[in-house]
Amino acid sequence: MLPTGSKDTQLRESNSQKVHPQPMEDSMKQNPEAMEAFISKIFTNISSLKSAYIQLQTAHTPYDPEKIQVADKLIISELKNLSELKHFYRENNPKPVSGSPQDSHLAAEIQEQQSLLRTYEVMVKKFQSEIQNKDSEIRQLQQQIEEANQKRVKLEKNLKLRGLSMKESEGSGEANGFFPADMTPELFVSAVESAFKAIHDFSKPLINMMKAAGWDLGAAADSIEPNVVYAKRAHKKYAFESHICQRMFSGFQVENFSINLDNLTVNKESFFHQYLALREMDPLDVLGQNPDSVFGKFCRSKYPVVVHPKMETSFFGNLDQRNYVIGGGHPRTPFYQAFLKLAKSIWLLHRLACSFDPNVKIFQVKRGSEYSEVYMASVVNNLIMDETDEKPKVGLMVMPGFWIGSIVIRSRVYLSGMKVNE
Repeated sequence: MLPTGSKDTQLRESNSQKVHPQPMEDSMKQNPEAMEAFISKIFTNISSLKSAYIQLQTAHTPYDPEKIQVADKLIISELKNLSELKHFYRENNPKPVSGSPQDSHLAAEIQEQQSLLRTYEVMVKKFQSEIQNKDSEIRQLQQQIEEANQKRVKLEKNLKLRGLSMKESEGSGEANGFFPADMTPELFVSAVESAFKAIHDFSKPLINMMKAAGWDLGAAADSIEPNVVYAKRAHKKYAFESHICQRMFSGFQVENFSINLDNLTVNKESFFHQYLALREMDPLDVLGQNPDSVFGKFCRSKYPVVVHPKMETSFFGNLDQRNYVIGGGHPRTPFYQAFLKLAKSIWLLHRLACSFDPNVKIFQVKRGSEYSEVYMASVVNNLIMDETDEKPKVGLMVMPGFWIGSIVIRSRVYLSGMKVNE
């Protein structure tokens, strides 16, 4: 039988073991190999963390974003490993504390999470800084691309304006896409359609300005071509289109287009290269670089005959624009720019017509001519033909016709005295 003091001592020791688990030192003394492995893991983890930090420092000099990201990932990975080791130690070897063990554990967890949060905040700031640097680089590259495109456009314009010399065209015509096979009847038909549309488009602002200036459009149409019987009042617009057509196509049949030039090249290849040089360009840009070019002289010769002085005076209150054009200038007014689009389409059609061998021939239809579906096309659809044998008569020619060898491109005409099926 044990003494009473021995029993009390044994009871206290037993209670002490129930409240506080066995210390880490005792457990590790019982299993020294586990202790050694645990400590080895800690030192290995710390060495790896140190190595990753050195990589991070090295990646900053010189600055290498990819290496920095790799080093950052390694540091985060090693910090996570240390955190796992700490959790393992706490779970298996809790320390006796005066307060509640749960509160102590939660406080430690909160402190650890705050530490990780600070680490992530540093990483986020780094990534944001890298993103800003990348955005700045992208903006610089975009600006360089824009500047390069502007230079390319200017170079292309200069090359088109100069055209190709005879020597260049002989040596590299096919390679540059200027092979004569490009000159097909279909290409010319397309140019005719563009010219017809340009006449119609220019007539719109002309008529609108006449209305705004208080002109009597009916009387103005009759002064252009009297005694034409229109099926509708709105059809009188064709009189103004006819006026524009007659003035713009005057001289079309000759190679110099009635422009007085001392050294005019009449080589067919040069005509085609002039067509190619202007085809994709803004006419105002062309005249801005070379106002006294052949095209510039053509525009100055046609504007005064298309736009009557009385029109300009009523439109603008003076003849300043007219005098400026005649004096050798090309104003940047909306009205003159609209005229330049018309002039460009007619000029391109003439350059192309002179590029064919033999030249494309133009033919016009006189007023009063009998309507022929072979050579003419009515600008108005849904006409009602009389049952009599009398054929309709041409009241206005709105667009001339052309011959490309044996191919006929019909003229566009307005037939007088016809009725329209509503």
